[in-house]
Formats: sequence, C-alpha cells, structure tokens
Amino acid sequence: MQSQSEEQILKTNSKLILTLTISIILISVLLFRNLFFKSTYLLKSFGELSVDPEIAFTNNKPTFLEFYAEWCEVCKEMAPQVSAFKNEYEKDINFVFLNVDNQKWANYIQKFAVNGIPQINIFDNKGNLISTFIGKQNEEEVRESINNLGKGEEPYEEIINAKFSTIQENKNNEVSPRSHG
Repeated sequence: MQSQSEEQILKTNSKLILTLTISIILISVLLFRNLFFKSTYLLKSFGELSVDPEIAFTNNKPTFLEFYAEWCEVCKEMAPQVSAFKNEYEKDINFVFLNVDNQKWANYIQKFAVNGIPQINIFDNKGNLISTFIGKQNEEEVRESINNLGKGEEPYEEIINAKFSTIQENKNNEVSPRSHG
C-alpha cells in the first residue's frame, strides 16, 4: 500500500516538474523573442528596404551593397549592426541588399565575385569600389570606410574575416528531365 502512494507522489511530482519546465521555456521564448527572432526578421526586411541597384549606381550617391542569405548565421549576427548603419546613413548613402538565393541577382553575384557572405561592398558616389568586407566584420572598420567616403581618393581595401558562410548552390530553379520544367 505504501508503495502505491509513493508511486502516486512520484507521478504527481513528475507532472509538476514537467509542467513547470514547459512553462519556463514558454515564458522565456515570449520574453526573449526579440533576441531570438530579431536578426531573422531584419534579414527578411532587408530586401524590402533595399534601393534598386540600377538606381543606386546612377544617382550620384555612395552605395552600401550587401550580399546576404536568410539562412546565413553570420548574416544574422551582423543584421542589427547593418540595420543601425542604414538608420544612421540612409539619407546620404544608398543601401542595397541582394539575397544570393534570388536568381534575379546572379549577374551582380558574378560581377562582384561573391563566394562568401555576408559580403559588403562600399562604392563612392561615382560608382568606384572603395571597400569589400567578407565575413563577420568589426563595426568600427565598416564605419570608418563609410565615414571616409567623399574625403578624397581612398585606395581599394578588401577585408576578409575567416568567419563567413559559403554560398549554397540554389537548386530551386534547376530543370531535370523529370521536373517537367
């Protein structure tokens, strides 16, 4: 008889612990959802907030061009920083965001030899490439490159960080004999 009551108490305690654990997880997700999902949301909004590249390269304003992908963890890490740059400089600089998974931008991906993302290219107001940043970057270095725009002839600079994502082959648009495409 005592063993049945101990089993009952154990079952009750297990249910209580499981309920508390699930509650804590749900409350944590609700409280910290901005931390979990903000970067992904920012990346998804980049394409919508982007200046068309054809306009950007012809309107006599400097251009900040970023190649990214929504699946790229490094892109997600840098998204808040890039968003802050956009908010701070968008009156004076074009911000162009090109998703490498969109075949529409294949010619730009080839033209600028993108093989690691995020890749940020900074152009002066005449369309001359001033800086290329590949991978996770230090905010100060990118800011310095932006702030030096228009201050004279800057030599081209390429900064590569070992922490970047390689572009994944997009097989969504492939046609095979069985795809009826």
